[in-house]
Amino acid sequence: MEKGKILSINGPVVIGKNMAKFKLREMVLVGEKKLIGEVVKIENDLATIQIYEETTGLKRDEEIISTGSALSVKLGPGIISNIFDGIQRPLEKIKDKYGNFIPEGIGLISLDEEKLWQTKFLIKKGDHVEEGQIIARVQETEIIEHKILVPIGVEGEVVEVLEDGSYNIETVIAKVKTNKGEIKELKMYQNWPVRIPRPIKERKPIRNLLVTGQRIFDVFFPIARGGTTAIPGGFGTGKTMTQHQIAKYCDADIIVYIGCGERGNEMTEVLEDFPKLIDPNTNKPLMQRTILIANTSNMPVAAREASIYTGVTIAEYFRDQGYHVALMADSTSRWAEALREISGRLEEMPAEEGYPAYLPSRIAEFYERAGYVESLSGKEGSVTLIGAVSPVGGDFSEPVTENTKRFVNVFIALDKELAYARHYPAINWNNSYSGYTKMLKDYYDYRLDGDIIYLRNKYLDLLHQEAKLNEIVMLVGEDVLPDDQRLILEICKIVKVAYLQQNAFNEIDSFVPLEKQFEMLKIIDLLYEESKEAVKNHIPISKVKNEEIFTKVINMKYEIENDNLDAFPKLATEIKDFYANLDETYVR
Repeated sequence: MEKGKILSINGPVVIGKNMAKFKLREMVLVGEKKLIGEVVKIENDLATIQIYEETTGLKRDEEIISTGSALSVKLGPGIISNIFDGIQRPLEKIKDKYGNFIPEGIGLISLDEEKLWQTKFLIKKGDHVEEGQIIARVQETEIIEHKILVPIGVEGEVVEVLEDGSYNIETVIAKVKTNKGEIKELKMYQNWPVRIPRPIKERKPIRNLLVTGQRIFDVFFPIARGGTTAIPGGFGTGKTMTQHQIAKYCDADIIVYIGCGERGNEMTEVLEDFPKLIDPNTNKPLMQRTILIANTSNMPVAAREASIYTGVTIAEYFRDQGYHVALMADSTSRWAEALREISGRLEEMPAEEGYPAYLPSRIAEFYERAGYVESLSGKEGSVTLIGAVSPVGGDFSEPVTENTKRFVNVFIALDKELAYARHYPAINWNNSYSGYTKMLKDYYDYRLDGDIIYLRNKYLDLLHQEAKLNEIVMLVGEDVLPDDQRLILEICKIVKVAYLQQNAFNEIDSFVPLEKQFEMLKIIDLLYEESKEAVKNHIPISKVKNEEIFTKVINMKYEIENDNLDAFPKLATEIKDFYANLDETYVR
């Protein structure tokens, strides 16, 4: 066991001497309290270590002990429904044992090593197993079956395996004789270094929508399974609430939610709300498919930087089991600020706005771990990354937002003015975009009887026209516009209020199936086409804009139940009859 000594301490950064035999990215135990740290730089006999715990009370010349391995997470039964800090320490277990504050030097505790799991084996003695193969199943929650995988790098003949029964994660459940003649003991868990992506068999083309039940996502700016999304917005624009809505209602099998450097009260809301929520896809508690990683702004800054990697490694592990995982990172700006703070303490050359020069590559490394893949187990799975960005003052030209924009395919721009006008989700349709629309055409065609992409493009174009018309209206007033352009303004109001605005507190409107979303957009399109034809027939806009009809279209999101699609043809008939009678009246 290699040992060094502390030479100097600068916040979470420690310089150690006698460190020549240590390895880069190695996890070490620092000082009498054995604080967890990671070697980030080695120069001659000196090494720089970033500490993942509070360093108050640390002294010079205390020992630095090697662990021989990189910062890793323990992957096995007990992850689902758990709440971890940035380096996978279970917060509820720590609270029960130590109280409301995390003490220093408690070690790298993670999964419960005593809990028994009912295990069903899929292998027998004499079988040949390969890395990533599923060898056993554990019913971790009512809705998630945990699949025990052969660790990466292990392949050979099974020489010993236990019978079906209840075991803890430290039990040796099987032994494998490798091709080199070595005997490898397999347990129910495996360790994996967080900064290294887990291997896969093949990347697959993106072809499925991540259904969120939110109209602006599912139709206007679709998020794909295995895709990347950024949600930037200034203070109070609803980044956290938007991610909450996606986490609650999306059709991913597993949710990983990372509170990375956010305010404690926001994470408290997550920790209190999520256990009470019922998953609309399974009617079971949402926590039965959720993993929470809480690293608030008052926790050590180095652990904040590690929390993103901890979360994405856990997501990849469940992807390898054949699950579709959605990861919410709130927010990557706080993670970037942690990078900046550590970089400053390491005395690295700063780049734009003080961020380190490697900020773009770190952001790219994170988002590149998304994808739709065939895993080594032969099953298809995906990791969808959705990162909130908190630009200072809502300035999207700052480095984190600009660099994130380069590496994601969906950009959801939150707007301060919409938020202040109580239009939620406060997504600016003119500044947002999705690069997955064409890729998902076959998915939409399979799910829906009609061309929803055509309607989506049509109304995005209409909203862009409305923005230009509003500039004219602000200068000279609406009365100078011809009726066909005034109609565009009226229809766009309906698109915004009846479709893009969604009430998270309404039982019907909080989650809307894709089929109903399409029917709603078809009704708005019918209203536009019928009223446009009436305007062409020189009917005054004051008559074309019938308050009763327009109000019915706006209120359809509340008044038509999600499973009552038969109500839409009736509303369509009512619209057609009204404009047919209107035409007859004016033709006479």
